[in-house]
Amino acid sequence: MTPALATFALFAGLNALIFLALTANVIRYRGKHDLALGDGGHEEVTMAIRGQGNAAEQMPMGLILLGIMAGMGTPAWVIGLVGAIFTLGRALHAVHFTFRAGGLATRAGGMLLTLLALGLMALGVLAHGLTGLA
Repeated sequence: MTPALATFALFAGLNALIFLALTANVIRYRGKHDLALGDGGHEEVTMAIRGQGNAAEQMPMGLILLGIMAGMGTPAWVIGLVGAIFTLGRALHAVHFTFRAGGLATRAGGMLLTLLALGLMALGVLAHGLTGLA
């Protein structure tokens, strides 16, 4: 296994654990309120569902881009850098929705880091794709 692929695997695993924690949080709140589906009008259940939903919306693109970078031969340190920014963003966002810690600063910081990493990865993959076509 190349260092780039190993670095990608590390961040894929970490993001999967964040997603599992968010899923467990939804299950916990639904159990607390005896809900099989939906939020039952409980704000804490709505927050848990949105935290998990946002992860389900953002993580796939980030991991796809990170995997493409690993496959293209991007140096492991670059994958590590953007992977760390992305994963930290996802973790901060999860902390906001799971523990309501840090207020909106935690959520905004998580969103900012996530979008920064996605933008950097998208531009890097696009640039390498275009130069590979030339």
